[in-house]
Amino acid sequence: MTDFERKVYQIIVNMRLYGKNPTLNDLKRKTGKNEQEIRATMKSLMMKGELKWDKKKEKWIFLNVR
Repeated sequence: MTDFERKVYQIIVNMRLYGKNPTLNDLKRKTGKNEQEIRATMKSLMMKGELKWDKKKEKWIFLNVR
């Protein structure tokens, strides 16, 4: 994982611990990056098998918990 991927992943993990799914605006605010960079990073994390979106439950699933 790149540093930015690790940062986004950790933000999602931390927010999920408190029962909240981060929105795109949350990620933009917390990372200082634009929508395009965040979407590319999320796609990369999903392709690497780190994250998966559960459509029914509307939450992130961590596939490789660290």
